[in-house]
Parts: sequence; C-alpha cells; structure tokens
Amino acid sequence: MEKYKWQSKIKLNIILLRIMGLWPEGDKTYEPGFYMVYSSITVSLFVFGHIFFQVVNVYFIAHDLKSIVATSYLLLMEILGGVKAYYLIKNMKILKERMINFKSDWFQPRNTQQRNLIEPTIYVWKRIYKVYLSMCFGGNTFWAIYPMMDKSEEKRLPFLGWYPYDYKKSPYYEITYIYQVIGICYLSTLHVNVDQLISAFNVYTSSQFDMLRDNIRNLANVDQTSSNDVYHMLRCVEHHKNILRFIESSTKFFNWILFWHLLFSGVSIGITMFQLTAVVPFSSEFYSLLSYGLAITVQIFMHCWSGNEVQAKSGNLSYAVFESDWTDLPEDIKKKLFFFTMHLKPVQISALNLFYLSLDTYMRLMYYDRNYCLNWFNEIANSERNVHFIHNKPRQPQINTDSFEKQVDNVLVKNFSVIDYISHRDFAESAPTKTSYNTPDHVPT
Repeated sequence: MEKYKWQSKIKLNIILLRIMGLWPEGDKTYEPGFYMVYSSITVSLFVFGHIFFQVVNVYFIAHDLKSIVATSYLLLMEILGGVKAYYLIKNMKILKERMINFKSDWFQPRNTQQRNLIEPTIYVWKRIYKVYLSMCFGGNTFWAIYPMMDKSEEKRLPFLGWYPYDYKKSPYYEITYIYQVIGICYLSTLHVNVDQLISAFNVYTSSQFDMLRDNIRNLANVDQTSSNDVYHMLRCVEHHKNILRFIESSTKFFNWILFWHLLFSGVSIGITMFQLTAVVPFSSEFYSLLSYGLAITVQIFMHCWSGNEVQAKSGNLSYAVFESDWTDLPEDIKKKLFFFTMHLKPVQISALNLFYLSLDTYMRLMYYDRNYCLNWFNEIANSERNVHFIHNKPRQPQINTDSFEKQVDNVLVKNFSVIDYISHRDFAESAPTKTSYNTPDHVPT
C-alpha cells in the first residue's frame, strides 16, 4: 500500500515559509551561506524593523491615551509575530526531526478504512485554515487602502510609527507607505503559516489516535494464533508510546508560542472590540478592524479546536477495547490489554501547563473578552458623564478623606436630634391617650 503523504497537507505553508527565509531546504537547519544571509535581512527588515518603528512611536505618544490604544491592539500581535519567528528559527532542528516522523511506518495508515477515518478531521482543519486566510487577507486589504480613502488632506500611513525623516514629503511618504504594507503582509503570512504548522501537528496527533483506536478495535480480528495476538498487542502499545513521544517533542516547539499567543490575543481582541465603537461605522477603517478581530478569533479557535481533538480522541481509546471482541482473546492478552487500558488517559495540549487548548478554553476567553470590553466601555461612558456633570455644576463638592467609621459617627452625631425627635414622636403617638380636662381647677373626687 502506498504511503500516506502527510507533508503534502502543509506543502504550501512550507513553500511560503521558505520564500520568507524561515525554512531551510530539505532536512537541513540554518547553516552559514546565502540563505542564512537572506533570512537575516528579511526577518530584520520586515519583522523587527517594522515593530521597532512602532514601539519607538509609543514613547513619543505616551501622553495620548487614545493614540496608544489605537496602536496597541495591532502592535501586540506584531510583537507576537516576532516571537513566532524567533522560536521557529530556534527550534528548526526539532521541527525537521518531527517532519521525518511523518514518513515513519508507525504513523502510516494500514488500510483504506483508516485513511477514510482521518480525512474528515483534515477536511475541517483545511476549512478553518481557508477562513483564517481570508480574514487576514481582508484585514490587510482594508489596512492598505483606508488611508487613501480617508479623504483627508493630511498624509496618513496605515500604521502609526516614528521614522528618522519627514515621511510626509514625497517620495518618502510613498516609500514608507509601501514598506508598511509589505511589513504587515509579511507578518500576516508568518502568523498564518506558523499557526497552520502548529495546528497541523495537533491534527496529525489526533489522526494517530484515530488509527490507534481502529487497531485496538480490530485486535481480535487478526489470525487466531497466540503469536499474532501478542504481536499486534505490542504494536498498539508501541504506537501509543511513539505518539506520546511525538507530542512531548512537538510541545517544546510551540509551548512558549501558544502561551504568548493566548495572552496577547485575548488583550488584542478586547481592545479591537472597543475600537470598533470608536471609529466611523462601515468605513474602511471599521472593516479593517472587523476583519482583524475575526482573524484573531478564528486563529484562537483553530488552536483550541485542534487541541480539543487531541483530548477527545485520546480519551476515547479506552472505549475501543470494549468495542472489540476482547472476550475471544487469550488470557495473557486479556491481562496485557487490561493493564494497557488502565494507563490510557486523555492527552491535553497545553501552553506551559497554564492554558489547555480546548473548546472550553476558547469559550471562556471569548466570554472574558466580551465582559472586559463592555466594562471598559461602561467605565469610559460613566467617566464622560461625570466630567460633563462636574463641568456644569456651579460648585464641586468637597472630598471627605475621613475613614468610613468616622463618617458614620459624624452622620449619627449630626442627625441625633432628628432621630431623637422622630423616636419621641413615634413613642408619643403610640402611647395611650390621657383624659383631658377643660379647666385646670377641676379635680375629680
């Protein structure tokens, strides 16, 4: 049977990373030569250079909170792109070793049934990737054109940045404009392909659990000899060990990437949702923010979904034993199968054991981002109302800096006479009515 070509599923991603200078040819790592020089120039110019000019600009606009907010939501993800480029280059040797594992006989489908078993997961993964890619493409397009459609006399760039020259003069403006567009396209392509590579490892792992489950389910359908039963049983155990080794080595590559990814993405989505309320509705800037927010949402969903697939399918391995005809197996195989089942536990893909990639994590993150955005919007709206009230009030109230207990004592002392009067009045009204006399001289006998 022809080998299943796992690498063909990410062939386009590898080609794009190679063009960007982030994937050496073949199974090699970075070595002194032309490609290393090319990689250093492209990464320094379009990743770290693009980020540097925007970070320096933050220093000059530190007094303007509105401008900082308008810059931070995108700057965080650009910094994350630099983090991804760093860990991709640093762990290139681990990645190349994992790519060799794709060709191993242990990870190949045994029959057509197992091929059909893994295709649905790969199909969904590709669909998510296409949606993610379209959102990034839409965001880049709107960012590139919205300064030109702004109809403002002032020359604006797609992103706020500081440059050691007057970029508003021609041809510096045109050169800087093109540089920013190329920089954001480079960073977006970096995000898409690195995220696709990480999710590909998780989808590959979940597919291995599908094949292992099918092997366990059909354990009793092999030739009814003791030697074949033992061989297939040991093969399943060894397959499971190899999957766990693959997961352990793969997480060394994307542990820190996922940690910073979930951290920065959560903050960036909240700021983006707030920025949508501050721009002109249905303008080019509005659509760029909308596409950007949707892209980050799909980006997080892709990681959480692929991690959830690993957790769900690894947790179903123990059920495969009961789906097989285990009662017909020899006694020694039953004992081995029993101990093997006892050690089967769900595998959770995590970022530094702090964030677990699952759909539950995704829903929690979206829920917190929504509440964060609403609370922030309400705080700003309340502060604006308070400022308007203070400005229109002829006299501002003095702020009482006394402690809470002292304020309570002052209120009680100040209002003691009122409280005493009310209490005496209520007591007088509730007391029995005395006999009244018309003349004080009358004395009853």
